[in-house]
Amino acid sequence: MNDSEEQNKTVSKSRIRKPQRTGCAVEVTLSVIGGVWKPVILFHLLGGTLRFNQLCRRTASATPRMMTLQLRELEADGIVTRKIYPEVPPRVEYSLTRLGRSLEPVLLSMRDWGEKFAE
Repeated sequence: MNDSEEQNKTVSKSRIRKPQRTGCAVEVTLSVIGGVWKPVILFHLLGGTLRFNQLCRRTASATPRMMTLQLRELEADGIVTRKIYPEVPPRVEYSLTRLGRSLEPVLLSMRDWGEKFAE
């Protein structure tokens, strides 16, 4: 599968989001990556593929149930992919899609802004 086919597959799998309240594209972005845990999850995945328990350890304040819900939403939006290995115990890995990777400048800007604000 070439890159354009993969991107089309990702876009077709993702939920279509439209600004409902404000008509602003920022609303769409926040509907996909908004909340406490989604940006943190995505930031950790910038470093590469991680297993579920690795993500849970890096976000210790989030319950495993919350992590599961957030990851499922990100997967449904085509931002992350989940790979399940048929092993006992099951092994599940998460990574960013091309669409998810396109959020890197946004996430890095959020990190930089947060570091400056926290000073």
